[in-house]
Amino acid sequence: MINVRKSIAAVAIAGSMLAGGVAGAVLYGAAAIAPTIAASAATTAASPAPGTPFVSNETAAHEATESAAREAQENAGQVPTVP
Repeated sequence: MINVRKSIAAVAIAGSMLAGGVAGAVLYGAAAIAPTIAASAATTAASPAPGTPFVSNETAAHEATESAAREAQENAGQVPTVP
């Protein structure tokens, strides 16, 4: 009877370790993939076609959130490289 209990305990421990490992891998995988996808989408959306002149976004909502360095680059006709 003691061997059966030990076997059941061993199976329970192994099962919980496996379930925890799978859950951790799923959570880590989602966290590792999401920033890559977001960065790729942002780069694709923000990149103008080659040869297209830069046009600054001068809406009030955009201007309220941008830094002085970015505004200076936009005023100089440069594509902003700072947030």
